[in-house]
Amino acid sequence: MSTTPRRRTPRAIASPWLAGGTRVDQREKKRQAVLQTAARLFNERGFHATSLDDIAERLHVSKPTLYYYVKSKDDILLECVRAALALMQQGIAEVRQQGGRALDQLQACMRSYAAIVMDDFGQCVIRIGEDPLPPPLRKELRRLKAGIDHEFRRLVAEGIAEGSLQPCDPKLAAFMLAGALSWIGRWYRPDGSMAPEQIAEQGIALLLGGVLAPRPPTSAPRRRAPRKTSA
Repeated sequence: MSTTPRRRTPRAIASPWLAGGTRVDQREKKRQAVLQTAARLFNERGFHATSLDDIAERLHVSKPTLYYYVKSKDDILLECVRAALALMQQGIAEVRQQGGRALDQLQACMRSYAAIVMDDFGQCVIRIGEDPLPPPLRKELRRLKAGIDHEFRRLVAEGIAEGSLQPCDPKLAAFMLAGALSWIGRWYRPDGSMAPEQIAEQGIALLLGGVLAPRPPTSAPRRRAPRKTSA
């Protein structure tokens, strides 16, 4: 008997201002709390509709306190997007280091990518992106995105070469795969009916295997025996 997956609710971000620890350790924890709280608010309300006052209120601190850890709202968005892209690059690098068939590596990279776009920082990349930032910062982040796209292209090309993927345009295939996985970050909700792992596995299976049912093998038409003619 199948059971319905338990819905998840987003975990509250614990305030590090209420915890102990060394000064250096606490500063980094507080900075991370500012970034994660901001990312969650950006995802919920939008970048322009979220103020530093909103972030401070969610963390139960004063607005001036935030300036010990970040310079501005633009700086927060930059760091949120950087964090997500760094996680994506790290996930791909770890998979590549382990080696194996290109298809297995591609699936592992897709799994890692999908998990990140369902997290606070990853959703910030997909829902907000770098467009609100000044042009020089946008250029830097687009360069990081291009590096991730390049790795997907290489994996597709290697899969074609080893025969595990059918011949196709690696650039187009990489765009389609990463684009479809990225879109999860648009509609994913932590309180939805499926866990992130289920979404990732089923999504990857659909992208690589398709939605068409396999055709049953066709049998050759039976040949009729020639009629006997009377002499």
